[in-house]
Amino acid sequence: MLADLQPLGLTRCSLLIIPNHHHKGHFLANPGFCAWLRERVEAGDESVMHGYFHQRQRKQGETARQKIITRFYTQDEGEFFDIEEDEAFAIITKAQGEFREAGLNPTGFIAPAWLLSDPAERAARRAGCEYTTRIGGITGFRLNRAYRTQSMAYSARNAWRRCASLAWNALLFRRLRSNPLLRIGIHPPDFQYPAIWRQIRQSISCALEDREPLTYEQWIHGQG
Repeated sequence: MLADLQPLGLTRCSLLIIPNHHHKGHFLANPGFCAWLRERVEAGDESVMHGYFHQRQRKQGETARQKIITRFYTQDEGEFFDIEEDEAFAIITKAQGEFREAGLNPTGFIAPAWLLSDPAERAARRAGCEYTTRIGGITGFRLNRAYRTQSMAYSARNAWRRCASLAWNALLFRRLRSNPLLRIGIHPPDFQYPAIWRQIRQSISCALEDREPLTYEQWIHGQG
């Protein structure tokens, strides 16, 4: 994906890293992958903590709202949706130690599906993170400021979601064209669907005509 976007002028980006995706294997167990991440960061990319398992276990007695958000909207991916502060702090600090072991020092924490409970945000602040993002904006912890900037993102789970994503993101790109910061979120499944990938390439190419590619960390540091 990155190799395909680089000729368009995408020279840097924020890489959201899940330490142990769905309990299927820890990133530290793959030295080659860790070396690749270090190379990417040295070349200008940013490593970002992106949850830990990316998966939320279902709970008994969930409300209708909880079920809609965590099952229909995210398909059980909202790991930090309703987590308490101490548990979140333990997970985040554990991840920080493991990233340091891999030779990485991420300053941002982004919850899976952008679903971050208020207690979990307090935990990220306690752990020394500098920022987080949600679908509608970025929160910088150092200045305690929130910046509204909607992220483009795609849902490739089934045909109707793919069609809706294409229409919605075409409208969103036009609406956000003049925003100081334009965010385009990409997930691995996006690469599998030519129409989605074509639109992503077109959006990035168009945006880079008059924009500079930045990581979240660079943008936050540029705010003062």
